Formats: sequence, structure tokens, C-alpha cells
Amino acid sequence: MPRVVECAPWRWLKEGRESRKLVLVVVFVALLLDNMLLTVVVPIVPTFLYATEYEGANSSASQNWLMAAPTAFAAPPFSSMFSYFDNTTVTVSGYVAVNTTVGVNRTENSSLPQLTGASLPPKNSCVDGEAFLMEENVRVGLLFASKALMQLIINPFVGPLTNRIGYHIPMFAGFIIMFLSTVMFAFSGTYTLLLVARALQGIGSSFSSVAGLGMLASVYTDDYERGNAMGIALGGLALGVLVGAPFGSVMYEFVGKSAPFLILAFLALLDGALQLCILQPSKISPESTKGTPVFTLLRDPYILVAAGALCFANMGVAMLEPTLPIWMMQTMCSPKWQLGMAFLPASISYLIGTNLFGVLAHKMGRWLCSLIGMVVVGISLLCVPLAQNIYGLIGPNGGLGFAIGMVDSSMMPIMGYLVDLRHTSVYGSVYAIADVAFCMGFAIGPSTGGVIVRAIGFPWLMVIIGVTNIAYAPLCWYLRSPPAKEEKIAILNQECPMQTKCYATQKPLREFPLTDGSDEEAESEE
Repeated sequence: MPRVVECAPWRWLKEGRESRKLVLVVVFVALLLDNMLLTVVVPIVPTFLYATEYEGANSSASQNWLMAAPTAFAAPPFSSMFSYFDNTTVTVSGYVAVNTTVGVNRTENSSLPQLTGASLPPKNSCVDGEAFLMEENVRVGLLFASKALMQLIINPFVGPLTNRIGYHIPMFAGFIIMFLSTVMFAFSGTYTLLLVARALQGIGSSFSSVAGLGMLASVYTDDYERGNAMGIALGGLALGVLVGAPFGSVMYEFVGKSAPFLILAFLALLDGALQLCILQPSKISPESTKGTPVFTLLRDPYILVAAGALCFANMGVAMLEPTLPIWMMQTMCSPKWQLGMAFLPASISYLIGTNLFGVLAHKMGRWLCSLIGMVVVGISLLCVPLAQNIYGLIGPNGGLGFAIGMVDSSMMPIMGYLVDLRHTSVYGSVYAIADVAFCMGFAIGPSTGGVIVRAIGFPWLMVIIGVTNIAYAPLCWYLRSPPAKEEKIAILNQECPMQTKCYATQKPLREFPLTDGSDEEAESEE
């Protein structure tokens, strides 16, 4: 009897390793944490840099001025005012008004400092330092873009690596790097250290995203099941985006900068323990079939159209992340907690959109779903500058998130479908391309968004990216019925003549995870 009790956990562990649903859970949690860290910094970084660099510099400068000022007009605590009785002035908090007195005492305060237009707070402005905030648009945009830039560099190597050694080890390596990045965010106090932490996150995200999506595509070989699984996995991405920005703004406002990152580091440790139990990351399990080279996939026009849809749809929200909080600080006088809450409608609607259209897009046509989604993305972006307060952002941001959910939940399964239809059914490289497209949006968006805002303003930035999405949308029509490659037509016609959406994979569905004797079993079956 004790022997049975001792073996029960091992039996559960063995069953878990053979379950596709637990693999989906692992990918879901990995994408959730990655995107929580992606968005938790959105409301924190602009206000943190403003508080540490602008306000800190000004407070030290004002202290130095007061120390150097004469005691006669530095000591009194009252501000300067005009008196009709004796025509004298009184100083308040170190400032003296422009001399408006008339009469014999006109020369009494001629030696006192006078307020000029430069020292007065700017009119119709919520915060001081307009020039600093305009410059900060560029710096914050570059910081946010550094993650995506690192992913662009690393992804071309991660895709072929997963084909050689399997998905398990890269997935676990991504967890380790993400954990180090999260801890570094918690204790970084300068712009340079934040930039390094963000770039390190990009490396870890590259390993987790490519390996996770490729693993799902290899486990769920049926097109309908794959669409559902991708929708659920992208739901983890959506939930991370949903929770990240509001969670970061509230924790930063009421607890401190380090608190949200330390909590995320603890959750990352739990994810690492789950991966150790389910994925066996010490085992090398290469694909039995050699995958199509990345450059061959990049020459496929249908894959490029799908990748472009992912890039431009996500570029809209990528441009909003660094610029919208600063625009709200300038025009809406928003407190810190509202800067993250502004993204809440987009996150909730994205969560709904990915889960709803993961199933619905298969029925209505994924090309049509993505076409409609890109049009709605463009319209929503055009409406963002019309908002007068945070409540005016609910509609545009909600429509934006829902539409991006339509595009993502359609394009991710199409990537796997195109590889099955036109290339070899090995998915590491094609999901590296999908992640590159996603990252190009998040690299180009923030880095150019800040520059465009400084040059022509935030409203015109929204017009440019909104019109771009609407103009690109008709290209999704080409994904309506992509042709198969000549060498795969015979395989497809045996299983499903006259139906392009039904296809047979090149290798039979194998038990997951792969055991040591799985290759021999597959050969004997053939």
C-alpha cells in the first residue's frame, strides 16, 4: 500500500508529460509572464524618469539657488504682493513679483529678483518641463523598442536551434533569462540599467515565444485544434497585457517601483518549476524531418503577407505604449494610476477577441477575420486623439484591442497552415518569422513614434499608423485560398480533394513528449 502511495505522484507526472493540455498550460503561463513584464513598465518608466531626472534635477537646482540667495529675500515665507497703503513689496517663498508699485518707493525693490516668462509655470499645462517630456518621448520609445530589437536579432537563430535540439531546452532557457531581467528591473535606478534589463528581456522572450508556439504547432497537428490551442495560448498573452499595465501603475503609485517586478519574479520561479516537471528541459529531442530554411520561407509571398498583417496591427498599440501616457500627462493632467488604466479596455477586449475568434475565425475564414480586424484597428487609432479624458479612451482602446485579437488569432494558425500546405511540417522557423513580424511592430513603433510625436504631434502619429492599417487590410484577401506547392498536391488530393483547408501532415501524430524509442516506433509503423 505505501508503494502505491509513493508511485502516485510519479504516475501523475508521467500522465502530465503525455498530456497535450498541460503543454498548452506551460505555454500559456510563459506568454502570460512575458507580456506582464512587457506592459508593466509602460506606466512606470515615463513617470519614474520624470521623477528621478527632471524633478530631481530641478529640486537640487532650487536648493542651490536658495543657498546662494541673500538672506533678506530668501527667509520670508510670504509671496510678493502690491499694497495700496505703503507701496512696498513682500517676498513669498523666494520669488518676488514684478515691481508694480507707483510713488516715491519705486526704487525700494529694484535690487530684488523678478519673475520672468521663463520662470513662470507654462500656461495650459498639467506638468512642468514640456521640453523634457517631448525629449522623453524619444528616450522612452527607444527603451521600449530595445526588447523587440533584441528579439529581431535572436529569432533567426532560435528557429533553426529548435529544429536541431527540440523545444524543451530553449523554452527553459527563456525562463532563466526572463527571471534575471525581472530582478534587474526591480533594482535598476537609471535609464541605462533599465535599457539593459529591457534588452535582456527581449532575448528571453525570443526563446520562450518561438519555442512555445512551435511546440503547440507540433503537438496540435489538426488545423481546427491548432486554431483553438493558439487562441488559448494567445489568451495568455492577452491576459498578460491586460494585467500588466494596470497592475504596474497601481503598485508603483501605492507600494513602490520594485514591488511589481519582485512579484513577477516570484511567479516566474513557479513557471520554471512547472516547466521542469512537464517538459524535461534536459532532454534533446530534434525533429525527425529537416525543416524548410528560414530564407526559403521568407521568399514565400503568402507568409510575408501574414507576417505583415501581424506587424502593422501590433505596431499601432506599440506606438501608443510610450506616447499615450506622456500625452495624457500633458493634456489630461492624469495621475500616475490612470496612465496604466488607460490600456485596460484594450487588454480586456484583446482577451475576448483572441478566445472568441480562435474558434470563430476557422468558420468565417481567417483571411476575412484578419482583414476586418485591420480595418477596425485603423479606425480605432484615428479616434484616440479625439478623447478629452480617460473615459474618452475606453471606446477607441477597446476597439483596438478587440481588432488586434482578431488579427493575431487568425494569423498565428495561418502561419502553421501555410507551412503544412506549402513547405515541410516543421514549425520552429515559421514561428520565428511570426515573432520577428510581431517584434518589428514593437521595434519600429516605439522608436519612430517618439520622433514623430516630437516633430508633428501625437494626433498626426495616430493618423499615420491608422491609415497604414486600413491601406494594408485588402492584402489579406490573398490568404483566402493559398495554392499548395507542386510536391504536396498529390498528398493533399489523397485525403481531401477539392478542399484546401483540409490537409495531411507529413508525419503521423506522435506521443508527446517524445520518448527515447519513439523514432524507432515511427519507423516500424511506416
